[in-house]
Amino acid sequence: MTTTKYIFVTGGVSSSLGKGIIAASLAKLLQARGYRVTIQKLDPYINVDPGTLNPYEHGECYVTDDGAETDLDLGHYERFLNTPTSQANNVTTGRIYQSVIEKERRGEFLGKTVQVVPHITNEIKERIQILGKSGDYDIVITEIGGTVGDIESLPYIESVRQLKWELGDDNALVIHLTLIPYLSAAGELKTKPTQHSVKTLMESGIKADILVCRTEHELSQDLKNKLALFCNVQKEAVIQSIDASTIYDVPNLMLEEGLDVVTLHKLKLLNTVEPNLKEWNEFLDRHKNPKAEVTIGLVGKYVELQDSYKSILEAFTHAGAENEMKVNVRSIHSEHINAANISEELKGLNALLVAPGFGERGIEGKIEAVRYARENNLPFLGICLGMQMAVIEYSRNVLGLKDANSIEMDPDTSNPVINLMEDQKNITEMGGTMRLGSWKCDLIKDSKVYDVYGSGTIDERHRHRYEYNNKYKEALEEAGLATTGVNPKTGLVEIVEIPTHPFFVGVQYHPEYKSTVVNPHPLFVAFVKAAYEQSK
Repeated sequence: MTTTKYIFVTGGVSSSLGKGIIAASLAKLLQARGYRVTIQKLDPYINVDPGTLNPYEHGECYVTDDGAETDLDLGHYERFLNTPTSQANNVTTGRIYQSVIEKERRGEFLGKTVQVVPHITNEIKERIQILGKSGDYDIVITEIGGTVGDIESLPYIESVRQLKWELGDDNALVIHLTLIPYLSAAGELKTKPTQHSVKTLMESGIKADILVCRTEHELSQDLKNKLALFCNVQKEAVIQSIDASTIYDVPNLMLEEGLDVVTLHKLKLLNTVEPNLKEWNEFLDRHKNPKAEVTIGLVGKYVELQDSYKSILEAFTHAGAENEMKVNVRSIHSEHINAANISEELKGLNALLVAPGFGERGIEGKIEAVRYARENNLPFLGICLGMQMAVIEYSRNVLGLKDANSIEMDPDTSNPVINLMEDQKNITEMGGTMRLGSWKCDLIKDSKVYDVYGSGTIDERHRHRYEYNNKYKEALEEAGLATTGVNPKTGLVEIVEIPTHPFFVGVQYHPEYKSTVVNPHPLFVAFVKAAYEQSK
């Protein structure tokens, strides 16, 4: 029986250095050599999951097939590896403590005093090894959120120290991602912050095996030698990670630096197979050499922070490459749109996407944007709340129900065309209680979506609490808003479209979560194609 190998990725000096991208890139290289790899993220915050976090604070909340609300890094893992993640791939401090406290309440600790060591650290070690013990993976990469030295991260760092000691050096290694800042006044790169970061890690009992250095400028061999000497790592284990034009360049950059080779060598995995990155590089080639370009408007209410719509932006990258096209995404804040300025705000667009979201802020702007796309034959895609806005807009301006609304925005509306889901009516807790994860949807033949998917039944991921009100279905269909996708079990309307429009589709689910480099999402591919047709 083969032993699962564990790789831990920690960060130092600064946050937002891209631990997730480095972890995903290394995983891609190992996968391309034939290993079965997965990545998990340990988040130090006390929220039980990111589902209740504001997108401005933490970027988008990513959803897995099994309905876990997770950190957006899991999106990177799936996009790079083309394999689904699950509940087990993301753990927060909140979840760890919740579990330990529940065990204590059940009397599982036999009257012992419950402490951070060993009870919290044991729980963390257990979670780290769940995926490894499943037998499905040769290598498990664990990304530790936060920065070394943070109070929040200490129990995780201590768990890694224990686990590395228990598993042995051949079965576990630590990659420390750090920053080499460039001081323009002195005109040089500085290694001191990295030295301090490695020292802080060593004070916790962990020696970094590999140093990955984020930098804006090339690291000289002298500088690498200095880092190796002062940080107690081998020369070949000092890896440069220079700023790249796209995150999809990073696996190739890490390949050039030999990150995968050093990793395999340290884990005593003697692999001579060259990584097969053929499909990956074909995608990169199409992405970097587009034959045309389109401009698509993204109407949302969290547009100030790019990470709020991370999966949508990446899905456009994948669909653009598939169409050999550059997709320019223009972010438009829905709060700034009204009937008077709509033509000006949406001028020059080839298509319009109305994004997901929660709450009433900026809603009328989204409805106005839908109306503009419908009346001007502009290709339109509405996702989740975007689809609900399309239903409200159609009800108001075509059906003539002037006060049509969603219960979420106006609990007293006399025409709740979007209603609270039946099973949500008695729920008081916010976290993890929505309709989440993968659900089936039956598509109507002779519809746009049936042609797009080339299939009668699809599985898509959901994250919503409100739904299309079937009481209005007949009237809306007679008025021209076709229902083309329905959940076979519940009868919930999943997809609406206008057959007479060049491309007008609203979906209750989140297609962006399933788009990967190797499998761009068909709905985004068709939408980008429609934008190109419009541009001609």
